[in-house]
Amino acid sequence: MAFMEKPPAGKVLLDDTVPLTAQIEASQSLHSHTEYIIRVQRGVSAENSWQIVRRYSDFDLLNNSLQISTLSLPLPPKKLIGNMEREFIAERQKGLQAYLDVITTHHILSNCELVKKFLDPNSYSVNYTEIALQHVSMFFRSEPKWEVVEPLKDIGWRIRKKYFLMKIKNQPKERLMLSWADLGPDKYLSDKDLQYAVKLLSSCSHPYIYKITFATANESSALVIRPFSEKGTLKDLIYKAKPKDPFLKKYCNPKKIQGLELQQIKTYGRQILEVLKFLHEKGFPYGHLHSANVMLDGDTCKLLDLENSLLGLPSFYRSYFSQFRKINTLEGVDVHCFGHLLYEMTYGRPPDMIPVDNFPPAPSVFVVSVLESILTCEAMKNGMPTVSRLLQMPLFSDVLLTSSEKPQFKIPTKLKEALKTSKECIEKRLTEDQKLIHQHRRLTRAQSHHGSEEEKKKRKILARKKSKRSAYESGEEHSAKYSNSNNSAGSGASSPLTSPSSPTPPSTAGASSIPPAPPPLPPAAPPLSTEVPAQPSLQPDVGASRGALLSSIQNFRKGTLKKTQTCDYSAPRIS
Repeated sequence: MAFMEKPPAGKVLLDDTVPLTAQIEASQSLHSHTEYIIRVQRGVSAENSWQIVRRYSDFDLLNNSLQISTLSLPLPPKKLIGNMEREFIAERQKGLQAYLDVITTHHILSNCELVKKFLDPNSYSVNYTEIALQHVSMFFRSEPKWEVVEPLKDIGWRIRKKYFLMKIKNQPKERLMLSWADLGPDKYLSDKDLQYAVKLLSSCSHPYIYKITFATANESSALVIRPFSEKGTLKDLIYKAKPKDPFLKKYCNPKKIQGLELQQIKTYGRQILEVLKFLHEKGFPYGHLHSANVMLDGDTCKLLDLENSLLGLPSFYRSYFSQFRKINTLEGVDVHCFGHLLYEMTYGRPPDMIPVDNFPPAPSVFVVSVLESILTCEAMKNGMPTVSRLLQMPLFSDVLLTSSEKPQFKIPTKLKEALKTSKECIEKRLTEDQKLIHQHRRLTRAQSHHGSEEEKKKRKILARKKSKRSAYESGEEHSAKYSNSNNSAGSGASSPLTSPSSPTPPSTAGASSIPPAPPPLPPAAPPLSTEVPAQPSLQPDVGASRGALLSSIQNFRKGTLKKTQTCDYSAPRIS
């Protein structure tokens, strides 16, 4: 099948690492119980949401299943009498919402199969262990030398990846671990290239890569066999856990939180950086570094699960680095994940939140220096340092590596090109997800700012000012119209009475900026006496502002007018 052709039927398009959020929208009381209507959303798109209905007994059943984590979860207590009262139901709904908030924001709980099935039963309805057993049984038909000892139930965090303890029939004391996984949403290799690349993994030889005994893949899944280590992983060392215990039991709530010694941090960190540099130089995508993917072999760290990127499985820390647009390459992803691992080695627990503003006291200032270059807010804005830059930092530069094994991993040119294209497609999907998250964050921030109390007060003040301004302007407009109407009637209504033979004296102020020319005076009219007072102007000069006009109208008082006398010279004179 050609590259980037339509996805194969076996490829799982659903990304299990995309966070689910849950909001109780309503409750409905039936005859003997209450049901809660919950809106569940995957990711930031409101279109990707659905409703589920759950009773308190469903919550109680889930909580009992999660007790293996030994976490103290805030489930409201049971109540046998009065549990149908309206006030009690409202209070219980608040408690159940708080419970949902905790299990959907806890990094390990939110990714476990129990929580996923509770919130999204349609997507997680199948029995993945049964499916894995079917595939493994088919494999054993063609490879009869292997034999299953026991299933290693829930030792990993992935829902669609299952583990089995194995042995070789002619070597019964040697223990091996078989892992089976579905192909994930980031699988972009063709079936032919995928099968070739997976088989090539067993030929990889590196002092800090855990050896693969056997690997194979088909159009829907892959199967990998490697030696089983009784010592477990680096995460087991940090959390003092037993390798065969379930993931929830081992890592959710450790009894004792204690970081590693400084020399262990320096040595393990240097070894991990060396193997990351090797893979980057080979053009082999990884992107799956975390402490449970690092196997311990004496004082040596060895990287696990190189096949994950080939199979298209999403990263353990994807929900973290998908929040930051500067972490947009698999090399940057590896460095970011190394920051998580270094924090865990130093403090014995994962960081409470990302980015980290303040770091607790560490065994060395050099440790904090490396952490600040990866996990701080400034680092997220500026981008991740390169692996070569980290190797030059004082924490790792003086570590001496004693291994004499020569690394070997020959990748044909044609496969290198396919891996490069696959890597670009993985990074493109990551960039698109980051863009959606960034847009959603900006919209949420704008809505939150618009709905804040301070913003509401500002809008009220602006609205009042606008209302006052509108009223003021409408008052000015009304006054101007009133003045104009008086002015248009003014010359006849306000002029002194005269006889029919008397000429009309011209007004001293025009009604407009260009007054009409006055009519010519009749020759028989006597000259006007200088004692006749000029008609008072009802309108200010043309250049006066409208505000001044309104002020003069408002301040007008009738009592201030002077009394005038009119002398009539129209009568004939007899000398």
